[in-house]
Amino acid sequence: MSTETATYPTKPNPPERSDSSSSSSLDNQEMHAPIPTRPRLPSRKSSGTLIVPRDSIEVGPIDHEYEPDDVRAMSPRRTSEDLENLGREAREELHRHARALQESLLMLFNRIEAVREEHDKLDSNNKFLQKYIGDLMSTSKITSSSSRGRK
Repeated sequence: MSTETATYPTKPNPPERSDSSSSSSLDNQEMHAPIPTRPRLPSRKSSGTLIVPRDSIEVGPIDHEYEPDDVRAMSPRRTSEDLENLGREAREELHRHARALQESLLMLFNRIEAVREEHDKLDSNNKFLQKYIGDLMSTSKITSSSSRGRK
């Protein structure tokens, strides 16, 4: 009976590189460390189901109590008084803006009325001048035809 020893394959040595600054191949192998191998990951247990019943106490926000000097307790939360002041200021600003818009609308309306009156006045003057020119033309035709007949 012969005993055989099992031989496991080993990683081959990396090929030698020719480097003009190295003196021999033994020096080159001593300079490079062997390539490390990655350890195996341990097996993990299942995390189980992620479905939680609706009535479970684990569902919903968790209320935290913070100390007064904790940074998380110093958030800019507003009190009801602050909210009332903000609401009042917003309403006042809206009223001021509405008044300004109403005043500008009234100014536009007055300007439109003034332009309309000016237009009507110019239109009536234009009609008067057209009638006057028409009358002058008709009288000039009458006078020019009567002066031809006399000659």
